[in-house]
Amino acid sequence: MKYCDRALFISPYYYGLCLSEKDFHKELKRFNLPKSSWPDSIMNGAHATAHEFVDADGRLSIIVCLGPVRGRTIHQVNAMLVHEATHIWQSIRRCIGEKEPSTEFEAYAMQNIAQSLMEAYGERKKSKV
Repeated sequence: MKYCDRALFISPYYYGLCLSEKDFHKELKRFNLPKSSWPDSIMNGAHATAHEFVDADGRLSIIVCLGPVRGRTIHQVNAMLVHEATHIWQSIRRCIGEKEPSTEFEAYAMQNIAQSLMEAYGERKKSKV
């Protein structure tokens, strides 16, 4: 599990990228979440998903799960990560009560979140080689 930098502003959410069900379950165990609260499937038929949790210490977390990418271009993978970054941004906005962020604030937030996920993906793929 690799968590991404939250430096745009101090995000109320920790967020990270997970590339396997084994790593996802390991992280939920680390969160001390009872198995009864775990999702039935990390992908639910999707190519990528964002799962929101509150851990035992009250921290807000989002784990982005990316399914198998064999046969996909890096551009397709990045597009999926941008899609999931949008869900992270939507959760952050709801949490901080930001109904109408300025266009620049939103653009920089999306850039930062998407870039963090893409960098995490690159690092995770290198570590698997």
